[in-house]
Amino acid sequence: MTRHTALVFLAFVALALSSGCTAAPRQRPVEMGPVAEGAGSLAAARKYLEGSWILESFEIFPPGKPAMKLVGSGTLSYDKYSNLRMELRPDKASANILRDAGVKVPDDDRFSTDGRTAVDLENHKITYVLDGKAPGSGPLALSRPRYWQVENDMLTLTTKDDSGNPVSVGRWRKAPAQ
Repeated sequence: MTRHTALVFLAFVALALSSGCTAAPRQRPVEMGPVAEGAGSLAAARKYLEGSWILESFEIFPPGKPAMKLVGSGTLSYDKYSNLRMELRPDKASANILRDAGVKVPDDDRFSTDGRTAVDLENHKITYVLDGKAPGSGPLALSRPRYWQVENDMLTLTTKDDSGNPVSVGRWRKAPAQ
């Protein structure tokens, strides 16, 4: 038998054997639990976040220094798929405070980003997943999770350092639906 004939024969045998194995339904179907809905569910958390949020206040806590309240404006927008659009515009003095705290501030003192959010209900964390951008570094880097707390139409997002101490606290009020 030539080498070419042997390869053709092996391919034919493999084809014949594989055609003898027919697909069959699993004997034990995998049961999936119901999708959690209602209060306290991931679906409810996403629904709560959906819409626009207006920055009420923002404080940073530099190590060894008193808390500093920043002045400026900002908006957060979440859609029903947990996509995020964030705009922050600190005033000049606040931008300088952020620089002194180790935050890389854009030349125009305006922070703008798009991405997605991953919501961790159990640990009350929101993690940002940015679209094609480096998350930055420093104490307020977007790679750090934000710990969330809600009360009525107020969303409080706290960034913590590696020791669990607050580095920043931002309070956002839900904008009226348009």
